[in-house]
Formats: sequence, C-alpha cells, structure tokens
Amino acid sequence: MKILAFTLLAALAPLSATAQRCAPQSAPLDLPKGFCATLFTANVQGARHMVVAPNGDVFVAGRGGRGSATAITALRDTNHDGVADIRKQWGDFSSSEVRLFDGYLYAENGTGVVRYPMAAGQLEPSGPPDTIVKDLPAGGNHPLKTFVIDRNGVMYVNVGTATNACQAKDRQKGVPGIDPCVERETRGGIWKFDARKKDQTQAMGEHYAIGIRNSVGMDINPADNTLWVMQHGRDQLNLWPEYADMASAESPAEELIHVQEHGDYGWPYCYFDVPKHQLMLAPEYGGHDDRQGRCAEAKGPVATFPAHWAPNGLMFYRGGNFPAAYRHGVFIAFHGSWNRAPEPQAGYRVVFQPLNGNAAGGAYQTFAGGFFTDGKFTALGGRPTGLAEGPDGALYIADDQHGRVFRVVYVGER
Repeated sequence: MKILAFTLLAALAPLSATAQRCAPQSAPLDLPKGFCATLFTANVQGARHMVVAPNGDVFVAGRGGRGSATAITALRDTNHDGVADIRKQWGDFSSSEVRLFDGYLYAENGTGVVRYPMAAGQLEPSGPPDTIVKDLPAGGNHPLKTFVIDRNGVMYVNVGTATNACQAKDRQKGVPGIDPCVERETRGGIWKFDARKKDQTQAMGEHYAIGIRNSVGMDINPADNTLWVMQHGRDQLNLWPEYADMASAESPAEELIHVQEHGDYGWPYCYFDVPKHQLMLAPEYGGHDDRQGRCAEAKGPVATFPAHWAPNGLMFYRGGNFPAAYRHGVFIAFHGSWNRAPEPQAGYRVVFQPLNGNAAGGAYQTFAGGFFTDGKFTALGGRPTGLAEGPDGALYIADDQHGRVFRVVYVGER
C-alpha cells in the first residue's frame, strides 16, 4: 500500500533553511512527501512507549519476554546521523510506559509507577527508585498501567479492564453483563495522582473518569493542559446472534476522547456503533433491538477510527520541524488487529488526526505505513506502539514486534 501525500500539506510554507537531512541509511516507511525516516535502533525487546530528553537522549520502555525483562533502554546518537550509537539498559522488570518530569524518570511496573532520579545528560539513574503508585489491580485482559504527567505534576493513570464486557464468564456466548458492573469501581477508567508524592494507593487517588475500557495511548494537550486518550473498543460483538461477523469486524470504533473530570464514557454498557455513528447499548445489557438506552447519557468521542485497530500511542505534536498543520492535531500509533474476521486484519500504522480546537478537524490521514498490506505483513513488518517527539521536532515511532525505533524528520519537497 503506497501512502500518498496529504492534501493538507499542499498549501504549507516551503522548507526552512534549518530543515534536516535524511541519513543515507533511510528506513523504508511509507511516508507523505517531504518526510523520511531512519532506523534509530533495533533489538529493544518489546519496545513500547518512549520519552526524549532535552539533549536528545531517548528512553524506551520495554516489555521483555520471560526471564529477559529490562524496563528501560537508554539511547544516544552522538554523531547526529539519525542512528543511536550508545545504549544502556537498566531495570529488572517489564514496562510499557516511561515519562520524564521534575528531574526524574517515571516508569510503569505492572502494578503501579516508580521513579528514578536522573541527572541531566545521564543515561542511567543516579540512585534507587521511589514507589509513587502501588498495588493497582493486576491481571486480566488489560494489565498495563500507562500514564501521563501534566505540567503541574498531576499524574493520570489508565487502569484497563479485566474483562471484555463485564460478563460473569468473560467472552462467552449469551452470558449477560453484570449490572451494575462492579469492575468499574477499580478498573476501566482513569485515576489521578500527585506525581511528587510517594507510596500512593488507588484509594488515595481520585477516580477521575469512568467507563473507559483501556486507554494505552494518552497525552496532555499543550494548548490547555487537558487529558486526551485513545480507547480500545470492545471485542466480539459476534458472540451474540444478532450481530453478524461482518458487523463485529466493523464495530465498535476505536475512540479519541477528550477526558472530562468525572466523565462517564460508557463501558461496559455502551459501544460506539460505526454505521449508526453513536454510542449504542451493548448486547450484554439488552441492546439486541438496537436500543441506545442509558448510552444516550454517556459522553462520546471527539473522533473515531476503524474497529480493532488497537490504538497504543497518542501524541500532540509540539515541535517546529514538521509543517505547521501538524501542530493542530494528534498522531496515533495503531498496533493492528487480531479479530476482524471475516474481513482482513488491519491497522498497523501511524495516523494523523487533524483537530479544530477540541473537535475533529477532518478525516484522519495515514502518516506512516508499509508494515502490513493485503492481509499480511510486508518485508518491513512491524506493529507501531509508541510515539515520542525529540527537541529538534523529530518523531520517534516504536515497533514492539521487532523491537525497533524509527526516527522521522521533514526535509521538504523532494
């Protein structure tokens, strides 16, 4: 699948004199015209989310296999050729999230968040970790505790659901959902903590938003310091006879959500129906006759995306290397589907969603592709997972299937 240039780029200003060049070892991503990529690094097992320090060092959270977990890989490009040439690894646990704040590196450890003191310009911590949040619910369908920290030190933590749709027997045909769903009291939402305070538990945090099945991708809008997330829509509507396989392949949508304090986004009672373009009552809760019911009161998304694409990364672009249009929207890394049968599997790409203020500013556009086409992985292969921005405006894309990190820059019309 060849990705064409965005129509939104046509009227953008010409390349500035400070634009970057691509290294000779460019990576074969399908990108819009004017962009190119290098393979920044490879062999970071389970590369997930990333953060880039002010000096350009890249820290990657890794979910290693059994017996090989290394939480953090630190990378440095000393000769500025777009390829890392120094690597340090540390942390003896598996991690999916990493952030820098207030002189510390924060990482997810499965049941909470820890932080390491990080002196400026160093690739390894200067001391042992502190525990910031501990004893969050573990196990189940969505065990990862991704998080983001705003400029005031507020930490928002995603606690994903243990089940698909809060059934007493998970993912079983004809089993109704528990009503009320007590799982919502401790999972399926966002909890708010103080990033500077040690040894917090879930009970000490604020239950900031409810009814969000799993929001692996999270970011803070730099314009107003508010929280945005990507929700993974539910699976397997076709466990119910009223929903054909085709309907289950195309619904429910993946959702971009501007999270409001104490907002209820509907899980497990609701799902976003693509053909109807609204939240509908789930079959586990009596929605077999296409009723909206209680879902008329739930908060809806800003934008939606095809079913089961699995959004794992979300990032507002803040830099100056990319054309100006990219500062009015979000990049989203889609990990790709596993359950779109009988339709071909899909996703496996990074898209850009334009925004007009807090509303969608048009349809999404594929930004980085070439991983998967015609129902199979290409020679490049890979599953995009994490996104990060460098101080020079470069975009970093992590691929956890092959443990790679790509670095994308804008070089102007070619």
